[in-house]
Amino acid sequence: MDKGLFVNLRNDVPASLVVFFVALPLCLGIALASGAPLFSGLIAGIVGGIVVGALSGSKIGVSGPAAGLAAIVLTAIGTLGGFENFLVAVVLGGLIQIAFGILKAGVIGYYFPSSVIKGMLTGIGIIIILKQIPHFFGYDSDPEGDFSFIQVDGQNTFSEILNTFNHIQPGSLIVGVVGLFILIYWEKVLTKKGKIFQIIQGPIVAVTLSVIFYLLTKSNDTLSIAGSHLVNVPVPDDFDSFIGQLTFPNFSIISQAQVWVVAFTIALVASLETLLCVEATDKLDPYKNVTPTNRELLAQGTGNFISGMIGGLPITQVIVRSSANIQSGARTKMSAIIHGFFLLIAVLLIPNVINMIPLSVLAAILLVVGYKLAKPELFKKMYNLGWSQFVPFVITVLGIIFVDLLYGIGFGLIVGIVITLRNSYKNSHFLHKEGEDVDDGKIKMTLAEEVTFFNKATILKELDSLPENSYLELDVTKTRYLDYDVIEILDDFATKVKERNITIKLISERGVVENPESYVEFFNLDKIQD
Repeated sequence: MDKGLFVNLRNDVPASLVVFFVALPLCLGIALASGAPLFSGLIAGIVGGIVVGALSGSKIGVSGPAAGLAAIVLTAIGTLGGFENFLVAVVLGGLIQIAFGILKAGVIGYYFPSSVIKGMLTGIGIIIILKQIPHFFGYDSDPEGDFSFIQVDGQNTFSEILNTFNHIQPGSLIVGVVGLFILIYWEKVLTKKGKIFQIIQGPIVAVTLSVIFYLLTKSNDTLSIAGSHLVNVPVPDDFDSFIGQLTFPNFSIISQAQVWVVAFTIALVASLETLLCVEATDKLDPYKNVTPTNRELLAQGTGNFISGMIGGLPITQVIVRSSANIQSGARTKMSAIIHGFFLLIAVLLIPNVINMIPLSVLAAILLVVGYKLAKPELFKKMYNLGWSQFVPFVITVLGIIFVDLLYGIGFGLIVGIVITLRNSYKNSHFLHKEGEDVDDGKIKMTLAEEVTFFNKATILKELDSLPENSYLELDVTKTRYLDYDVIEILDDFATKVKERNITIKLISERGVVENPESYVEFFNLDKIQD
């Protein structure tokens, strides 16, 4: 393993603990919502952290069981006649994903517009907040990880919140409020007081205090927290019983057509969710790392193959865990890997301790994660970018809230494509490049009259292929429409030119600028954008 991965352990270890606390209830909740054994969710989380984390090219992405697949899993287990039969489809789905990676299907991820990706992040942030409100108050009727509008407990997102006020648990509420206060105060005040508060994360303190509160109030009739409001990890008696919880696929049904239908469904949906998450996490990444999407499909396919072989749920890269990882200051993929080992150690060595953690304190952690994904000012920013960005953004958000993740993304993508096609139907050629064979290192790139998000994959490839110490003339004098997605690519690339000693001379109707600090500000989103 790259020695550079260990240089940032002081950042990655605290971040991995936060991701562990976020992932633990989600692994269990998604398994419950999927109609699968609870242990299958933990297996998927462990494999997603250790195996996929090690193989992935993403520095900050975290993989595990995904809420978006819960409905598919629930239906497939019934259709195929049992969990052991379903695991065959998970194994085959992993092999299909590996084939996708070999065939370089990862390029699909570049064709999702920025407005839809941001809508996905915001929608997930809002749905996290809405779904965690009941758990925060101690109402745990619906399992963690159920992100659909129509819930597995028969309620919907908003009726569940209304029912919450008839089922408030004082002990859970105190833990949630105190935990939320600690998280906010720790980040806003204490982290600026000294390095110790940066190394020790607020969520770790909040969880520790919540366990102490549980132990101190066990005999109090009013404040005690019942077991139904705590984390519920399976407790093995010894290592043999731990291994005994593993479930293995029944390969005798591998020739049945329905198994292959489910396998392709898992492969397609898991790959789509992963590629969308990769796009989203790369946008959230403050260091603007670019994840190799084909390698990600290979990693995810390998993870699903192994997960299915030992009784785990399907795996994807997951935005909730990935965003918590980024927000906690992770620098390398060691954070994802270590969080996987934390999950393994927790269920193997200290399950009884883990089962003392109140769900309300984990809800407080997720509320903070959700807010950071869905800050109110983002709506204003997207509105100011114009209707071509705002409408797909809002449609995606509403679809995620009122249906589920995949439908929301689908609705936003359809609207975004319609708007883009309307703006770019006249354009057939978007890029002209010359000068790459000249020895002086100067390259001229001319953008056409209409440039849309359909073109961003090629433009990103061209920019990333520029050699160090090169000189690029980027001519946009003829460009009447430059999609915001492309402007973002240029803006992100501006942070890399200094490291690679690349000079960019931007030529436009406004004049010539060398190495603009911000392409968004330069274009001002007026003539070119509108």
